[in-house]
Amino acid sequence: MASEIDELTIQYEEDGLVTVKELDKRVLSKGAWSTILFRYQDWDRRKEAYGPDKYSIRRYQKRNGQYMQKSKFNISSRDQARAIIEALEEWMKD
Repeated sequence: MASEIDELTIQYEEDGLVTVKELDKRVLSKGAWSTILFRYQDWDRRKEAYGPDKYSIRRYQKRNGQYMQKSKFNISSRDQARAIIEALEEWMKD
């Protein structure tokens, strides 16, 4: 568990191997409910290399001084990320 927002990560290590490598993160909102956008790569055991960039939006609730993940949405491809960006840009024109 993390007590500070900067400590939150999606990086995951298993048997000394980083299987989820965090590349970047952006804190979108802070407070009792915080939202973070992560950029990451998964380790592909067959290819013995990291795969393409992926993205995840995660919501955390801070209770009793600790952040707990409450929900997540994984953006699994660049195409899906672009489609989300295009929709948001269009909606934000007003």
